[in-house]
This record gives sequence, structure tokens and C-alpha cells, in this order.
Amino acid sequence: MRKKRPTNAYIAKVYYKQACNVSQTCKALKISRNTFYEWRNSDKELDEALKEQEGSLLDYAEGKLLSAIQDDNLTATIFFLKTKGKKRGYVEQVDQNFVKNPFEELMRETDADDDEDDDDDKPVPPREKAENEL
Repeated sequence: MRKKRPTNAYIAKVYYKQACNVSQTCKALKISRNTFYEWRNSDKELDEALKEQEGSLLDYAEGKLLSAIQDDNLTATIFFLKTKGKKRGYVEQVDQNFVKNPFEELMRETDADDDEDDDDDKPVPPREKAENEL
């Protein structure tokens, strides 16, 4: 005998309690992920209820972040500014105009000079030497 499907309200409640984690929700409901997605995709009301729970969880997390900011948590403040303050310039950027190291330039020039030298200065491997001497 097949198990009766829980109500949308119950599924949504379990989903929220499991932090909107599909795998954990499926374990709690004793169903497969495929079943969960079949239910969600075939039932518009269930899909809306699950989206509502996702929004509620996000609201909760944002409230916790705000509390941390109000408690002078510097990490929370920086995170907030990097994610919500982008329009005001709070973004990390890589400086493309960095100062070049003069020693690196000198080494590149030296390597380039070495490449232009004659091949006469290079030692000949023993096998090639024997062939050339014949």
C-alpha cells in the first residue's frame, strides 16, 4: 500500500524546519528527492508555499545579520557592505595598475639576451659530438 502524501502545509513546515534543505526535508518526510521535486513541480500551491518558506528563512537570516551589526560585529558589517553596499563602492577590486618590480624586468631582459646568443657556446651532447666529428 502506498503512503498518503502529506498536506502542502505540513511539507512546507518540515521544509522550513530543515532550513529549506531539500535532502534533509526528504529524510524527514521519508521520501526521495525525485518525489519531492515531482510534488513541487506538479503542484503550484506547494511550490508557492515552499518559496514562501525560503523567503521567511532569508528574512530570518537578514534579521540575525542586522543584530550582529548592531552588536558591533565587524565581520558582519563588512559582509553587509560587500553584499548590499556595492552601489556605494564597497566592492573588492584587483588593482590592475600595480608597480612593476625592477628586478623582474632585469631578469626578463637577461633571459632575452641569453636567447639571442650563438649556439656555439652551448655544450654539444656526446652523441651529437660523435656524429659531428665524423
